[in-house]
Amino acid sequence: VQATIRYDERKIYKEDVIQEIGGCHGLLCTLNPPIDKEILNVAGPNLKTISTVSVGFDHIDIEECKRRSITVGHTPGVLTDAVAELTIGLLLATARRIREAFDVINSGERCPRKVMWLCGTQLSRKTIGIVGLGRIGLAVAKRLLAFEVDKILYTGHKEKIQVDFDTLLQQSDIVIVCCSLTHETKGLFEKRAFAMMKSSAIFINTSRGSVVNQEDLHDALISNQIRAAGLDVTTPEPLAEDHPLKKLKNCGSATIETRNEMWTVAVRNLLAGLNSQPLPYPVY
Repeated sequence: VQATIRYDERKIYKEDVIQEIGGCHGLLCTLNPPIDKEILNVAGPNLKTISTVSVGFDHIDIEECKRRSITVGHTPGVLTDAVAELTIGLLLATARRIREAFDVINSGERCPRKVMWLCGTQLSRKTIGIVGLGRIGLAVAKRLLAFEVDKILYTGHKEKIQVDFDTLLQQSDIVIVCCSLTHETKGLFEKRAFAMMKSSAIFINTSRGSVVNQEDLHDALISNQIRAAGLDVTTPEPLAEDHPLKKLKNCGSATIETRNEMWTVAVRNLLAGLNSQPLPYPVY
């Protein structure tokens, strides 16, 4: 087997992939660059399988791969614990205003003697709304029980709907987004959704950036329509330096254990595809 490996910290561009992919039988990729029809054309008829080191696969032209009988694998389940832990960490940091306190300490400012200065929100006795009760959403819900929350509402696919989307927004003190990016969820959180939330609500997104209309989120925050937001994901990543949401802290989902496991699963998918065997974790 002959392999071309690109492993460095430099971002890989579409031109890099086009330069290397001609005649390849398999492609092991990450989220960038998108694998579109142009790249598939350059790859040619030899390309049998694509394996992405990610849970999401919206960066791959799946319909075109189906048309060409190219198998596509991904790494579901691997990130569940890492993202669930991150979600709780991001929620605590946002609710308890940890970054604001950290910034004050670093600035050397004198802390004002005000009783309510930098007071945050505790999680106990709160109503939590989870949008998307898949592996990650369920793992987040299980971890939240330790904080003695009052109740957990959830909505998602029809078979998992406990309450409808509007009711969840209206009743939740904290809204956590864990859903996949689909045609139905793209732009799901926009002006109307934020207007339905409590003015004291905290919004957490650890799903995909495109689930949120970022301009509408910014408007909701500066107008105090909602209290706070914690974002792990944005569109694009990273945000432009002058983007108004840049002041909100973004976090990563990576741990050493998780990243190693993702690569292991992705390589297993790739090898199975190259050997015309069923992929352990196929997209379709």
